[in-house]
Amino acid sequence: MLLQTAHLVGLQLCISCCWAYSCHNTESSPDFSLPGDYLLAGLFPLHAECLQVRRRPEVTLCDRPGSFNGHGYHHFQTMRFAIEEINNSTALLPNVTLGYELYDVCSESANVYATLRVLSVPGTHHIEIQGNFLDYVPKVVAVIGPEDSNRVATTAALLSPYLVPLLLEQIPKVNFLLHKDTVTFNDNGGSFSGYSIIAWDWSGPNWTFTFVGSSTWSPVRLDINETKIQWHRKDNQVPKSVCSSDCLEGHQHVVVGFQHCCFECVPCEAGTFLNKSDLYSCQPCGKEEWAPEGSQTCFPRTVVYLTWHERISWVLLAGNSLLLLLLIGTAGLFAWHLDTPVVRSAGGQLCFLMLGSLAAGSCSLYGFFGEPTLPTCLLRQALFALGFAIFLSCLTVRSFQLVIIFKFSTKLPMFQRAWVQNHGAGLFVLISSMTQLLICLTWLAVWTPLPTREYRRFPQLVMLECTEFNSLGFVLAFAYNGLLSVSAFACSYLGKDLPENYNEAKCVTFCLLLNFVSWIAFFTVASVYQGKYLPAVNMLAALSSLSSGFSGYFLPKCYVILCRSDLNSTEHFQASIQDYTRRRGFTR
Repeated sequence: MLLQTAHLVGLQLCISCCWAYSCHNTESSPDFSLPGDYLLAGLFPLHAECLQVRRRPEVTLCDRPGSFNGHGYHHFQTMRFAIEEINNSTALLPNVTLGYELYDVCSESANVYATLRVLSVPGTHHIEIQGNFLDYVPKVVAVIGPEDSNRVATTAALLSPYLVPLLLEQIPKVNFLLHKDTVTFNDNGGSFSGYSIIAWDWSGPNWTFTFVGSSTWSPVRLDINETKIQWHRKDNQVPKSVCSSDCLEGHQHVVVGFQHCCFECVPCEAGTFLNKSDLYSCQPCGKEEWAPEGSQTCFPRTVVYLTWHERISWVLLAGNSLLLLLLIGTAGLFAWHLDTPVVRSAGGQLCFLMLGSLAAGSCSLYGFFGEPTLPTCLLRQALFALGFAIFLSCLTVRSFQLVIIFKFSTKLPMFQRAWVQNHGAGLFVLISSMTQLLICLTWLAVWTPLPTREYRRFPQLVMLECTEFNSLGFVLAFAYNGLLSVSAFACSYLGKDLPENYNEAKCVTFCLLLNFVSWIAFFTVASVYQGKYLPAVNMLAALSSLSSGFSGYFLPKCYVILCRSDLNSTEHFQASIQDYTRRRGFTR
């Protein structure tokens, strides 16, 4: 593996050498040099980089008018001074003379050229490619520079196969006297002798520096004279050395790049907050809490449900209580006039079952108020569905019986006789009611409505409700009532031309039409609104259905009993039947 790497590096160096030496015929001598037993190379920019557009790759000529770089020249002189001080000392390296070759690396191409130059074999301009680089001895023993990080990467990649060092691993061993000051370094390359702190003052290409402070190692001390520092801002204001300004409250720091001081400010999402102990990530609020966007804290959610003391609750309670009183009053009125023609034509004792079923549905509506509990969730929808199903079954069979008596008694006498003898009306009501009862029991057993706390719908609220709308049982129960409504409407429509005292088509049509409209309106609202008052809308739809059933079927009969006693007589009913018979005979 090492051999393959060596050949690959060798190929790269050959190409680089062709580019640097053969293709450009550039003079291959350092800008400053000093012979010695051991040579050190220095790579510093004496001139600024040429920024012009080039159409082909070429080595940049550094010695151009007006491009002198005083900062790089200062590094040049520093290295020369250091080596000359070592050579002049009798204590540092006795009997050894250090030499140097200093190169102007004003561009990337000049940097590659200089690096290849210091790797050449002493006395030649060539680099030998060998299988074992441990035996290769270049002309220099160490390289100092370059100062630019991009060029350092290129230089290090070329020097590392030849094991040429930036002297840092030998730094801790250095210990010498410089102008009566001892110079030593720690393991990280830091000086133990202290530093002078200077401020650079640039004015175009020229510069000067001012001593503004100093640091010492023993004792550890740092002195800075801030009055000598000249800041290039209005009124000598000190600039802020930050990559990003502080974020607003509730905004997290999203790090850009690798440094934590460079970040973007992003507001915390709703439902999260920014804890001051961790400015880089937003924390989620608890289940019972909420927070708006860009928040530093969480707030308790408001628990909402349809309470008893709200105005809309008062209105609905008053309407439902009035209906319940009317049902009870009507039951008493019908019981008092049970033997009158109006009550008998309305169904007789069947009327009490109808009134009782409406009353049961009315009582179930009280379960929509207050905090939902298991009993209220189990009963309020199921009891209403069952009660209204019994009422619709009675309404259907009553309309069907009238049609059988007046229209099919002569055409289908055997069917009528079997219907009466086998108690068809009671059997139909029983089967229909038991079917709905079975649906409701299955609903409560399989898809049990339970009180729940809903968190997802509104971020700042906790909705207390029953899980009744999300089940198949709810759909089946109300679909079955819809089927019974259609059946009742069809039977009442068939009897639209019956005698006036028995013709209930208009009233039943009004009843069922209002029932359909109420529930269509409810499901429409429920599809777009899931708030606190949805139970109130549900109760309003149920109350409308019960009220329409009572007013469409029972109110006209109550009016006759209370206000038109002349119509509540056997003679009037017989006259009405005879008139219907004459009309039927005439039409035939």
